[in-house]
Formats: sequence, C-alpha cells, structure tokens
Amino acid sequence: MDWQSLIKGFKHYLKLERSMSDHSIQAYCRDANKLASFAELKLDGKGPLELSLEDLESYIQWLFEFQFDERSQARMISGIKAFYKFLLLEDVITYDPTELLEGPKLGLYIPDVLGIEEIELILQHIDLSEPKGHRDRAIIETLYACGLRVSELTELLLSHVYPELGIVKVIGKGNKERLVPIGEQALQQIHFYKIGFRNRLPIAKGHEDYLFLNRFGKKLSRISVFTTVKECVAKAGIQKVISPHTFRHSFATHLVEGGANLRAVQEMLGHESINTTEIYTHLDNDYLRETILNFHPANRKQEQVDHATYGSVSMN
Repeated sequence: MDWQSLIKGFKHYLKLERSMSDHSIQAYCRDANKLASFAELKLDGKGPLELSLEDLESYIQWLFEFQFDERSQARMISGIKAFYKFLLLEDVITYDPTELLEGPKLGLYIPDVLGIEEIELILQHIDLSEPKGHRDRAIIETLYACGLRVSELTELLLSHVYPELGIVKVIGKGNKERLVPIGEQALQQIHFYKIGFRNRLPIAKGHEDYLFLNRFGKKLSRISVFTTVKECVAKAGIQKVISPHTFRHSFATHLVEGGANLRAVQEMLGHESINTTEIYTHLDNDYLRETILNFHPANRKQEQVDHATYGSVSMN
C-alpha cells in the first residue's frame, strides 16, 4: 500500500478513534508525510511497509542534520510511532519497527513563568478605550484564571460559563470535559467584554455560542490568541518570550506556591497523569526551602528544642 492512502486512513483514525483536535491531526499527518518524503529521497522510494528500524534511525539522523531541535525531533518521532501503531491495529503490519526506536533524551522543560506583578502590568497596559480592549483583557484574565490551553479558550462556549456557580465547563484533549473554577475578576471582565464588544458584533451563523469572537463575529483562531498575547506583552514592556501557554503555567505555578494540592491542580489543568503536573509546575527554591522548614518533622522537633532552651530566657 502507498504512503498517501495509509496516511489518509491514519487521519481518519486520529479523528474518529483518538478524538484528536484538528491541530494535532495536522501535526501527526505532517510528521508521516515528512517520513514519506525522506523515504522517497533517501531510501529509494521505500513504502511504509518496507521500512526497518535502521531506516528510521537514519531518518532521525537526517532530522538532526537539518538542525531540528531535540523537542521537535521528539514530537516528530511521537507522530511516526502513532502512525505505525495505527498500521499495527489495522493489521497492515505484524511488526512495529518503531518499537525500539529511541528519540533524543529530553531534560526537564521549565518554561518561563510570569510573576503576579507582571500579569497585573500586562492587564494595566491594555487600552480599554479601543473596541477590542475589553475582549483582550477578558482573554488574558481567563487564560490566567482558569489555566486553559489555547484550543480550550477558542472553543469555550457562552453556555459553558456559569457566573452564578463561578465555574466554566472546558472541553479538553480527547473531547474530555472538566469543570474549572473561575474568579470574580475574570467573570467581570467577560461581562464587560460581552456588553462592550461582543453584543455589538454581527455574529456569523454557527458561531453564536462561542465566547471569544473576532471583529467579523467568528470564533477566534489560535493564531489570533497568540497575536493578542504578544501585543499585550509588548505594550507592557516585558522582555520575556511569552505565549498563551505561559499564563497556563503561571496559573499552575502560583497555585502550587500558594499551597494548593497537586491533585487538585492536575484536575484543573486536565492532565491525565500526575507526573505531567509535577514537571509542569516547577517550584522555586525559596518555596521548597520554606516548605521543608515549615513541615518537615525534624525541623519542627528542632523548633521545640529551641523553644525549651531559649523560650524562657529574657533578652536585655
């Protein structure tokens, strides 16, 4: 079977059986097509059923030579593994050549996090006199208040915001639903956005229930959200490389630093594994030190000894 017919089937599998987002499906199919191009150019036009582990290892080396960074390589390898898993499930192959395929070793990835003062600075520099000012502020407030992914923000529905309960219903990866608390400040900004911008738009058919819309009355794209965040950060004069995901990471980090239970943070972020949350919510050294000093039993015992020894001694 040829590459394109199998990639077409792979695309349907990702959509119907894996319930992946359009963005993820495009990325996985792009990875499979990149491997197909490599096989055509470097492996004498071998088909997907003819590739060996050695062929795939040469593909990884090729990616390295083209200066793809380690994270890009790892993501592409993940796409290729998913493609061959699909072939195995469909009984197209009986052996998965990617089973022993190893990608680059990745260290702990800790993205930039914004301080509370920096987030307030970004909000203060949004021009509310502009028509879209309240929308942009509501976007930033919602990203930070709820820790949403970009796709979750663009898919957020009006009917899934419950101001009286202080929660929003989020459709996450794999179409899984979760309820996330939302603060009064974010809800207030959403209200201002609705009456000051959204309610004045000629809303396009089929987009009536999407919360965040562009000036044409259609739901915002991922690119629009990235652009909005970039513009807001630039106006505030912050030099860090900031994306919408930074607010998600800041949300998680500030919760953990404030003493939130890691399981609760996991639920709010929509992580299947607690391990993902542990990596994602890095803790600064001061917080770790404070936690140890306050809660480790050896330190508590030392406090009792110090009190018994010096507690009754008056200082002149």
